[in-house]
Amino acid sequence: MKISIIGAGSVRFALQLVGDIAQTEELSKEGTHIYLMDVHEGRLNASYILAKKYVEELNSPIRIVKTENLDEAIEGADFIINTAYPYDPRYHDSGSQRWDEVTKVGEKHGYYRGIDSQELNMVSTYTYVLSSYPDLKLALEIAEKMKKMAPKAYLMQTANPVFEITQAVRRLTGANIVGFCHGVAGVYEVFERLGLDPKEADWQVAGVNHGIWLNRFRYRGKDAYPLLDEWIEKELSKWRPKNPWDIQMSPAAMDMYRFYGMLPIGDTVRNGTWKYHYNLETKKKWFGKFGGIDNEVERPKFHEQLRKARERLIRLAEEVRKNPAVKLSEEFPEIFRKGEMSGEQHVPFINAIANNKRVRLFLNVENQGTFKDFPDDLVMELPVWVDSKGIHREKVEPDLTHRIKIFYLWPRILRMEWNLEAFVSKDRKVLEEILIRDPRTRSYEQVVKVLDEILNLPFNEEIRRYYERF
Repeated sequence: MKISIIGAGSVRFALQLVGDIAQTEELSKEGTHIYLMDVHEGRLNASYILAKKYVEELNSPIRIVKTENLDEAIEGADFIINTAYPYDPRYHDSGSQRWDEVTKVGEKHGYYRGIDSQELNMVSTYTYVLSSYPDLKLALEIAEKMKKMAPKAYLMQTANPVFEITQAVRRLTGANIVGFCHGVAGVYEVFERLGLDPKEADWQVAGVNHGIWLNRFRYRGKDAYPLLDEWIEKELSKWRPKNPWDIQMSPAAMDMYRFYGMLPIGDTVRNGTWKYHYNLETKKKWFGKFGGIDNEVERPKFHEQLRKARERLIRLAEEVRKNPAVKLSEEFPEIFRKGEMSGEQHVPFINAIANNKRVRLFLNVENQGTFKDFPDDLVMELPVWVDSKGIHREKVEPDLTHRIKIFYLWPRILRMEWNLEAFVSKDRKVLEEILIRDPRTRSYEQVVKVLDEILNLPFNEEIRRYYERF
């Protein structure tokens, strides 16, 4: 078996997947090859050194291979995990640096948290001017190569924006792509806060990526939403976040629940309307003392934490190279955990397809009749069962509420369609129209100026040329 991780220079995420594979009995075999692919030589080398050491400590015979060549990673692969963040050699830490700079320009022109912070999509994954051009371009390139060099492979889309990329790849190439996200884990935070045993819960979530809702919530055979109502009445006022990411049981989540009739799960809580996001003071009201992660204080801190963690891992790789006796589990236990899986859905999916280890997951796949109110070819995040015969969609019952559909899902779906229209048409006027519909916009001149300045940033030269067609 050949499993390729594109963007393995992210180090942390790639190593978590390597650990999951090495600790899955059916996959941890001599015939399993994990290809780590990245264009950033230094980070790739660090991932390679640490991955080899990790599987050694886990007593796994799987083989780790590194490559900077995309074709080599794709050719003959069974599973291709795309977690890549398009790299710009002019920026050592290209992703967060570019995000910070584009956001700064947006705020200068009156767009709090940047033009890419959009209503119902506050996760702000569009770091490249709304249409996320480089991310889409890379994913489509991988898909086209995969069709020729690994036609039976699964492309497991992990890098954001998962919704737009998965939809674009299916629509434009027909490649076999599935979108992955771990936001569904927010359900277990609900169980913990309410003191419920997950094994006795009957639950289901559905929607679109970063827009999923707890449609079925039963405990020991009874409707469990009254238990949440009781918690809101007695405990919500005492709720305090443990960290900026701790928002699943926040006032914002409960306010959305009251309006929509079902509880938002995971990143959906971040992706509400501007009601929760006008400014830092507003964010703190709804998300607690940190104001969530999507603000001008916590997001830069997070970027710095990522930089430090990456640097720490690179230093650790150098230590391992010099002294093979170093124990990863002792030096960096947050990542290197023997006997513990990461919680990501990727490896259970691979094991189900390859070895018929049937498993229930929540994946981004085409609707195909699951919801009668949405197109069959629309990519939605759905409860599914996976085995060697493929992906089998669960019946979603009860149905999502009318308000979720008309106030949340359809507006979010239209935003996805706008972004893909911008990418496909190469028409800058589409970018302008998206911003004209933004409640922060006060004039057309404001739209023109902010786009001009962002597109003229040095690292956006390719995007600027792309949209010069019109």
